[in-house]
Amino acid sequence: MRRRRLFDWWKQVSTTRVVQHVDAAPGDAQVEVSLPQYSRGQVILVWGAAAAPMALLGWVVNPLVAGPIDQAAGIPGTARILLMTLGLVWQFVLVLLLLRVEAGSLSWPVLRDRLWLRAPRHPRTGQPGRRLWLWLVPLVLLYPLTTFTVSPVLNDIWLAWFPYLAEPPEFSLSRLLDEPVNRELLVGAWWFYALFLLLALFNTVLGEEFLFRGLLLPRMQGAFGRVDWLANGTLFGLYHLHQPWGIPGGILVGTLFFALPTRIFRSAWMGIIVHSGQSLFFAIVVLQLILGRA
Repeated sequence: MRRRRLFDWWKQVSTTRVVQHVDAAPGDAQVEVSLPQYSRGQVILVWGAAAAPMALLGWVVNPLVAGPIDQAAGIPGTARILLMTLGLVWQFVLVLLLLRVEAGSLSWPVLRDRLWLRAPRHPRTGQPGRRLWLWLVPLVLLYPLTTFTVSPVLNDIWLAWFPYLAEPPEFSLSRLLDEPVNRELLVGAWWFYALFLLLALFNTVLGEEFLFRGLLLPRMQGAFGRVDWLANGTLFGLYHLHQPWGIPGGILVGTLFFALPTRIFRSAWMGIIVHSGQSLFFAIVVLQLILGRA
């Protein structure tokens, strides 16, 4: 009964705004889909429902279980990867729950329309076009360039102001993997690679991107107007309470490379594909470690 009342309340406090979508197939007619526009309070609630569990898992649960889990697995950092994966899976579940309340169904057409899992649309005409995918080329190239050049500078300035937010050495997977003895442990550990790929899938597709660009962004215009993409990217960066040392960089890339292209072309695939370049890069790096080539 309480759960039903909560769902009814969520629907009542949302204001409905009609957003036009155009089917990707040539010749299809325009289809109007009513998407609820969240209030600022609702946006913060969803943000908190994603950020709080990640912070709890990272800062409270991880120190409690890291020793036994890492020792049993034989590879340092396994516990943190496992816990972060659980937090990201929760985000996916949260998206499905909210869509189920909103639309009453989780069919593919519902997910496609309400999470903007459609081909990019021209900003003026609203028509889909194959050439619009070409915008991914500069975005995919500029994203890592910004991540490895501008973001570290911003993060260093941030940590100069707030040094207590620096990354603990035991949290740094890169530092752990720099040690030859740990790299040797990864050779042939295909189960670890499977766990990493699961983390990557929920990190840059089913978890963060579905939540921030698929669910939230299309529902933030009513509360934030034309700067909804800026608010979305800012919230995305601030969501990283589980790794606060990278918040400024997260805001930068979340705004310019994930939220803005998604808003301009009204397609969550823009943010998903650009963000997933990160997963692809690290998947290749970890694969080399598994194969003993690094």
